[in-house]
Amino acid sequence: MAKIIKPVGVLFLCTGNSCRSQMAEGWARHFHAGVIKAYSAGIETHGLNPYAVRVMAEAGVDISAQTSQHIDDLVDVDLKLIITICAHAADHCPRFPGNIHVIRKTFDDPPRLAGRVSGEEKILDCYRRVRDEIRDYASELPRVLRNLIRSS
Repeated sequence: MAKIIKPVGVLFLCTGNSCRSQMAEGWARHFHAGVIKAYSAGIETHGLNPYAVRVMAEAGVDISAQTSQHIDDLVDVDLKLIITICAHAADHCPRFPGNIHVIRKTFDDPPRLAGRVSGEEKILDCYRRVRDEIRDYASELPRVLRNLIRSS
């Protein structure tokens, strides 16, 4: 008889849940839909960043239907792992009940990077760089989860 594996709840937490955490949620769903139940949230909600939507679409991942959620909206969600993807979120991550692992993995803030350049293409390049870094990290999530489960 085949063993049925329930997808593992993973939350990507950022300050405003507008860009990096949204990209991470999109990549996790894209790569690991049957293994990971991906969520994203913020300490605050800033709405979905249109540049994030655009560069993810360029890579073949549609995040346009995702919404900016507050961390309090996910308190009752069955999570195994929270990945804080910015320093502010890591410093302000609330405690959740149960045995939830928290990993700190920081990525540059694309809007902040884009504020230092001019021109549409250079702005998009800031978002693309971070998108690709998050893609590479998200592609390895099952390995990260296996290591966490082994060490528990």
